[in-house]
This record gives sequence, structure tokens and C-alpha cells, in this order.
Amino acid sequence: MLQMITVVLLCSRPALMSLSVAPVSRSTPTSLPPLHITLQMTRKINVTGMHSMIIKDRIRDRELRHRAGSAQTRQKRSVTETSFSVTVTDAQNVYVATIGVGIPPTQYIVVVDTGSSNTWIGANRPYTKTNTSQSTGLEVSIPYFDDLLFSGEEYSDTVTLAPGHAVQHQGIGVASSAQNLSAGDGTLIDGILGIGPTHLTQLSLMLEKNATIPTVTDNAFAQRLIDIREVGISFEPATSPTVKNGELSFGAPDPRRFIGELAYVPITMTGDASNFIGIDQSITYGASKIPILSNSAGIVDTGTSLLLLASDALGCYVNATGAILDPDTGLYALPEAQFVNLESLYFTIGENTYELTPDAQIWPRTLNAAINGTDDNIYLIVGDNHHLSGSGIDFTLGLVWLERFYFAYNSGTSQVGFATTQFTNSTVNWGM
Repeated sequence: MLQMITVVLLCSRPALMSLSVAPVSRSTPTSLPPLHITLQMTRKINVTGMHSMIIKDRIRDRELRHRAGSAQTRQKRSVTETSFSVTVTDAQNVYVATIGVGIPPTQYIVVVDTGSSNTWIGANRPYTKTNTSQSTGLEVSIPYFDDLLFSGEEYSDTVTLAPGHAVQHQGIGVASSAQNLSAGDGTLIDGILGIGPTHLTQLSLMLEKNATIPTVTDNAFAQRLIDIREVGISFEPATSPTVKNGELSFGAPDPRRFIGELAYVPITMTGDASNFIGIDQSITYGASKIPILSNSAGIVDTGTSLLLLASDALGCYVNATGAILDPDTGLYALPEAQFVNLESLYFTIGENTYELTPDAQIWPRTLNAAINGTDDNIYLIVGDNHHLSGSGIDFTLGLVWLERFYFAYNSGTSQVGFATTQFTNSTVNWGM
């Protein structure tokens, strides 16, 4: 049963201003450079009910805000550029990749996370020491709001991202205490591959709070395994719980994975979003350009499943679509017959506007039953972050958004790039 709620909002009012910097144009190579690394990723969806996914996303949002608050005293370091790719998998709703640690390498399954920057293992498969393992003697701890997700000892070891591409002397945390991590299909997850801004590692070493730990991207660049300090991320829409459909490209974006050129914008300077891979954008709905969110700061996050909006912006979207909250799934829903009336969302980032089509705004119908949904409803993937706009993170572009656009993060220039892909206008979610 759908539950009707009443939202009274002035959706045409101007939103709080965010600091914005002009976008930067630069040409995109038509082929991968000699020095790059490609890592394949696998998507895994835990189909135990979307309520848990929504709750997870809200906890994630709260955790990031908490860490951003702790980071206000951190001084961001500018980082500086060869390239490679890795394959990734999606867990509660996440993408995971397999990396090797040590020589000979032991394989570990790790979540690919742009919202953190530490790399750690040991949550399930124990750490196997080899001749390349060196203990730093330092305790490492990574807090996640009111739960301590990880604590252990910091080691230096060789990390193999792809065959023939090994990063030496990479700092990795080895868990002595960590939450159990598992994917939707029961796959045990060993840790996290953090590819966010380097300054997020500050405060994680217990006796050296001011120290930062170079990320995998930093070290791959320093060791000339890649030419550019950049990662490109490609995801695709999926209609099954587990599918290998992602790619993480170190050193350069993969031009085979997107259309045209990437358009780059600077990392936002506004609020909590500035501590992460944050951008400024505005959002409108439909051909009449109904305002949803005027220019505001938010983040791009592979650790978030849904597209989260500030509560007032979400209210504008709900009013525009006529969606009502479905208590069985925790998602906003529309009767199947009303899908034809759903219009696109438009995201203006820098000088470019990206269209999130009606199909991209709905949960895959083939998986409705898996989220306690029914065949006669469509479920929207836009959720509430439980904060009003102006809070510092007014939106989170999670996996459902990233599955429609190519995304690149250049930590050397502090820029974020986007491009359309062959999946931007796909109708895979509606088709049954």
C-alpha cells in the first residue's frame, strides 16, 4: 500500500548560494596512454530489502558529515601524473574489486570507495605476510560515526592492482577489529580500496595524527606506473544482483567507456562537500525546468547506493512527480501506468547539463520482488538525506546516477570530469 504524504514547499525559491569556480576544458585522449592500469569491478546488490539500503545510505551520509567535521582542521594537500584499469563488484549495493597483497600475492576482495582514502584488508581473509611485508609499528583506526568500522596495524606492502601492475611500499591497514563485511550473494569482503582525496587519511594513524598516507593512486604515480594522478570510473545499469560491469582506470579515463569528451569542473570550495569529491550543481525537472535545487554543493560517492537530495529539494521532486512513499520498500513510488508521465531530471554541472532519464530514475523492475515491491508499481531511486539545503552536502550522486555517466577524479588538479555513455539513455530498468 502506498502512503500519501503532504509536502508544502516553495520549490521556486532561490537556494542558498555556493561558491563556484568556472569549469575547465581540456581534451580527452582517444586511446589509453602507455602507462595506465585497468581494474575490473563487480556489482553486488544485497536484495534483502531496500529499507536496509536507504538506512545504509543515510548512515553513510551522517558518517561523511561527521568525518568532514573532524577534517575542518586538516590542510588539504595538492597532489600531482601513467594509467591502468581494475574490474569492480557492487556489495549491499556496492562495487568490489580483487587486489593482490604481498609477493606472491594473496587475493583480497575490497570495496572501491571514493568517500575514503585508506586501503585496508583483514575483515575476513587474514593478512598473509611475505618478504615484502613491513610493519610500521603504528596503530591505525578509521571511525565511521558511532561505530568503529576498522582498527588495526599499518603495514607497508606490495599491492597488485592488475597483472603486471604492482604498487610497492603501499600503506595498508591490517584489521585487528573490523565489522563483518559481505556482499549480497554471500561473498565475503576483506576491506576497502580508498581512492578519495589523500587528506582524508589524516587522523587515521593513532600516534601521528597529522600524517597522511599516500593513496594507491599517489604511489602508482610516484613510481611511474601511471602518467596522470587520475582515476576513471565506469559503471553500468544492471538487472541482476551480481554482475561484473564496472571498470576502474588508473592514470587516465578510458575513452572506450564514454561518448565525446569529459567536461571537468573544480572540486567545490563549499562546506563539508569540499573535503570529499565534491561539486557544485543545480537540478531541474521536466521540460518546464521546475526548480528542484539551485546551485549547491554536494558529493559524488561510490559508497552511496541512491541519489540523495536535501529534504526540501526532495519535496520539490515528490511534488513534481506525484510520487508517494511506499512503506514496504521505503522508496517513493508511482503506479505503473504513471511511468509515461515521468520526466527527466537535469543536472547542470559547470557549463554542461546532464539528463537523468525517467528510466534512470526507477529501480529495475525485474528486481521489484527482491525489494518487497509489486509488479504494478515503479519505485524511484531518489531519496531523502534528512538535511535541509545549505547544510554543506545538499546532494549525493550515488551508484544509480554513476551507472549512467562516466566519472573521472583527477587528484593532481583537484578536478572532476563527467561524460555521457552508451547507457545514459538505456531503458533497461523499465524493460521486462
